[in-house]
Amino acid sequence: MVIIAPVEGMPQEVSVLGVVFGLAVYGGFIALLFALTRLLPGRRLRGQPLPGSGQRLTYKLNGMALFVAVHMLLFVGAWFVDLSLTPLLEHFWSLLIAANLITLVWLALMNRATRAKGERTKPKPDADPSDTAKEGALARWWYGLELNPSFLGVDLKVFAYQPSLIGLGVLNLAFAWAQFEQLGHLTPQMLAYQVFWWAYLFTHYWLEDNVLSMWDVIAERFGFMLLWGDLVLVPFFYSIGGWWLLAHPEPMPLWRVGAIAGLYSLGLWIFRGSNAQKNRFKRDPTTTIWGKPAKLLGGRLLVSGWWGIGRKINYTGEIMVYTSFALCTGFDAIVPYLLPLWLASLLIHRAWRDEQRCAAKYGELWVEYTKVAKFRMIPWVY
Repeated sequence: MVIIAPVEGMPQEVSVLGVVFGLAVYGGFIALLFALTRLLPGRRLRGQPLPGSGQRLTYKLNGMALFVAVHMLLFVGAWFVDLSLTPLLEHFWSLLIAANLITLVWLALMNRATRAKGERTKPKPDADPSDTAKEGALARWWYGLELNPSFLGVDLKVFAYQPSLIGLGVLNLAFAWAQFEQLGHLTPQMLAYQVFWWAYLFTHYWLEDNVLSMWDVIAERFGFMLLWGDLVLVPFFYSIGGWWLLAHPEPMPLWRVGAIAGLYSLGLWIFRGSNAQKNRFKRDPTTTIWGKPAKLLGGRLLVSGWWGIGRKINYTGEIMVYTSFALCTGFDAIVPYLLPLWLASLLIHRAWRDEQRCAAKYGELWVEYTKVAKFRMIPWVY
């Protein structure tokens, strides 16, 4: 048995049996979602042209069906067999170790299959300024060998979002489950936290086709970086605020909860709305945005809706959303705020990188666009 110093409220013990439990639970969860992905109906949509070949793949999108199916399974389990999600928290560290092991096994099998096919599908060197640095042995392992690996007809890069986000949702729900078992009710901040995360995930699946216009899906190879981010980073790090909510059950004043809800609602509207506008425009440049035909600059750049306000305003909305999650925990600890701080640093760098790529692609037209959408993420600041 190994003892690990906990974050406040976290369990300390990790054992071999605990890791076996984690492998069975998380591995079984991924296998179940994969089987449901193949079995449940879903829309079939063509993705964006891939770098280099210009090929457009067809994707089956049934994430909402998976999201609903997991809700139904949890309800049936709680109602008929007295299911509890609290053991997920009791074995949190074991699950985390298991998630890393599953990531390594998945990556090894995927790379072996790619080498067996004798294929490597990658973006052109000019698709990303950093792509020329992705050819060493370690870099190929980190960034991946293939752009669009698949298994039994399922695109693995898009599928990995399912255990990532639905797994995050289940872990978050475990905190509410545990608090209800302890107190017999949920605190206002825990209830807000649960509603915020549920709405975040529901709107993701409601607008699931937005993922097909994401740079990761279009142009990033599928290696350790993306896979570890999906299976480990998102579910286990993004849920970190739940520990503070569970350890500090003193009710938060309702006026403060309401203020946080206002920040969250505005952020989610900006985040989801701007991404949806961009996705609709990429699919159909004649689409309407905010009730009017989409307005273009030079016939190429969208300047309607949110995209006429800020060049990376979708990132702004996302940071507002994640700040709302942290605010639900109060101000007693800095650790829950590591999530929005980390995300802000990541997105600020990504915004800068995206602008370099767009400036090289569009030239003077991009300069004109910066005069219309005058800021990247924060008005008069950045």
